[in-house]
Amino acid sequence: MTLHDKPTSRTSRRRALAAVGLASALALAGCSSANDELSQRAQNDGTNYVAGDGSVQELAAQDRGEPVQFESTLFDGTAVGPERWEGEVTVINFWYAACAPCRVEAPDLADLHEEFSEEGVQFYGVNTRDTQPTAEAFERTFGIEYPSMEDRTGDVMLAMTDYVPPSAVPTTLVLDKQGRVSARILGIAEPGTLRALINTALDEEPAPR
Repeated sequence: MTLHDKPTSRTSRRRALAAVGLASALALAGCSSANDELSQRAQNDGTNYVAGDGSVQELAAQDRGEPVQFESTLFDGTAVGPERWEGEVTVINFWYAACAPCRVEAPDLADLHEEFSEEGVQFYGVNTRDTQPTAEAFERTFGIEYPSMEDRTGDVMLAMTDYVPPSAVPTTLVLDKQGRVSARILGIAEPGTLRALINTALDEEPAPR
């Protein structure tokens, strides 16, 4: 079944259970969040996480498979879908407010978003845990101006397992101009590394239509 097929009720239940299972796996023991304003407001204050090690996976153009296909809704109510990823390099970051590594990398992501804005690079967050007020408090604290989509159901994360599984929070993906995953960082995105991955995707020639 493709993402565009109309699922049966049984398939829908299986996907929902898989999404819950994937989200639960990312909440296994790691380390607790700090006791500050954001963690107090977080729905899962003190929740642990599976930490990535900062490892980077780059995919050669011939190994990237199909363009990413998923639909979601930003916290402001705007619907997003596959057409958003076409024609521009896109950075997608999986995060939530009580995740300590997410706090570490947030200022760098905000800076890189500003740095690449004139080159048309899109940044989107995928928030896996929080309500809108908690997510917006995090964004204000760290000066994040790019939008995030709400994914407490795990639908986006589950859809991405068809391409490159996130498997940790934070995870950062770079999509090429065709909307295909060109790189993945598990754990904190070191700014120099992410900058290089973005530039590599920018330098690629778009595929002929």
